[in-house]
Amino acid sequence: MHRAELTNPFPRAHFAVNRGAGIVSLRNVNQAQDARLRIAAIGFLNPAPLMWDFEHPPLADKLARRYRIDRMTPVECAARLATGQADIGLIPIAALATSPELRILPGCTIASKGRVRSLLLVHRASRPLTALQSVAADTASRTTIAYARILFHKWGNPAIQFLPMVADLDLMLERADAAILIGDPALLALEERSNRMERTGEELVYRDLAAEWNALTGLPFVSAVWSAGVACSRLLDENIADDFIQSRDHGLANIDALVAEWAKRLPISESTIRSYLTGNIHYVLDEECVEGMRGFFRMAAECGVLPPYTVTVEELGCIDI
Repeated sequence: MHRAELTNPFPRAHFAVNRGAGIVSLRNVNQAQDARLRIAAIGFLNPAPLMWDFEHPPLADKLARRYRIDRMTPVECAARLATGQADIGLIPIAALATSPELRILPGCTIASKGRVRSLLLVHRASRPLTALQSVAADTASRTTIAYARILFHKWGNPAIQFLPMVADLDLMLERADAAILIGDPALLALEERSNRMERTGEELVYRDLAAEWNALTGLPFVSAVWSAGVACSRLLDENIADDFIQSRDHGLANIDALVAEWAKRLPISESTIRSYLTGNIHYVLDEECVEGMRGFFRMAAECGVLPPYTVTVEELGCIDI
């Protein structure tokens, strides 16, 4: 069975060990021989429904003739798109403020309207939020760090220091008062919470950043959207977004198959994966998510976290509801 071409399929728990190793450079693609659109995709569990048609029959072969897929971290997706090494990318939304020339594809998102579980702020129970002096931050997504900076402003601790680190909770808490974990490493940390308590005797607080954001602002936590680079913007009129929306819909209709696949890749139970994909992650870029993005960019600018950026309905075309 032939499937859509995927370069660098990440091994089990790859992000907890070695981010970005072995990623095939898009610069090496001979455009005279390969005119497909270059897609920068995220290698975490949460985008799995979005990628269904690109990885499964009956549409994988057809899409493989149109798209070339590379998997990487969210921050690398944004970098590839901003530098022209990708045509379309699933990018953290903070990248839109630093690269305003990028265009959002309507229809799809990775967001949460409550508890998300894969975005964690972990700190020692003995230290309240206002007393924390440093946070070891997983560098996989600058958007999550931007949300965290806004939250610390609202918590009365705007001067807290952020230290970039690889996602390893023990090492992070050795260097800082708190740690931010993103994606699969966060899910794994929750799975191992009781084991860590037994092993270290250290009482930790695991704060769900999406739930904290929603509680303080009433807005959904919008993490990522499909976006097109400048060179590809003209193609947005050729129904490119339809391929991604259809893939999302087919993925959401095949959750059981995705659960079985990902249970073999991550040491997480099938029930946890199912509830995560169906209850924690929201995949439709609806009006509520657009308002969430607007609120995020407004507060990020007010706090000096990001330069001003305005999301307009005209830019999105039609909002998928």
